[in-house]
Amino acid sequence: MFKRIREEINAVKEKDPAARSTIEVFFCYPGVYALLMHRVSHFLWRHSFKLLARINSTLARFLTGIEIHPGAQIGRRVFIDHGMGIVIGETTIVGDDVLLYQGVILGGTTTQKTKRHPTVEKGVVIGSGAKVMGNITIGEYSKIGTGAVVLNDVPPESTCVGVPGRIVKSKNKNHIVDLEHNKLPDPVAEAIRSLEKQIKENEKIIKILLDKHDLCLNDDIFEDVECGDLFEKEGD
Repeated sequence: MFKRIREEINAVKEKDPAARSTIEVFFCYPGVYALLMHRVSHFLWRHSFKLLARINSTLARFLTGIEIHPGAQIGRRVFIDHGMGIVIGETTIVGDDVLLYQGVILGGTTTQKTKRHPTVEKGVVIGSGAKVMGNITIGEYSKIGTGAVVLNDVPPESTCVGVPGRIVKSKNKNHIVDLEHNKLPDPVAEAIRSLEKQIKENEKIIKILLDKHDLCLNDDIFEDVECGDLFEKEGD
């Protein structure tokens, strides 16, 4: 038991540069308490003490602001950073070495009693406020951007951002945790920049056509040429 607790604390110290000591992590990190209490709740749940399991998980939510259903399967060395507002549903599976930030929801999309929550594989990083919904799989070492809404599977070693979530990078061999979510690509911003570029090009074309139209009306060299003929030739 103590070995498992030490492992959880060491995981926090590795992933959070603000963690200065073992004592600080043990007394000041609600994510650690939420996971420790979940281990107890999950044990009770698997041994059919479901009411006690729910009572313990409710107490954990009251103390930490983190709600983990007793039926959820949580791997080793999982780190919940800050954690307030995190919700992890009953049939969720979270692999080893996963990092979850504040406000993450691993939720379901059906009322059927079946596997209705996500499977988050080893080494995944999920940014603040992200929603991962339904029976989908987030592949190993993938990254989910801040505020993303993920409704479909994410391949291993990929980066998913936006609403709805879009894959913007795949097969990234670098497994180092990157905490700076503002470095992630923004597909919406890229689409807007593309539209702005097209609008500027269209404005240039319109200006050229208008200038030729004024020249056609005011210059004597075109007195024998119909403006419509000129534009027809230009279009050709």
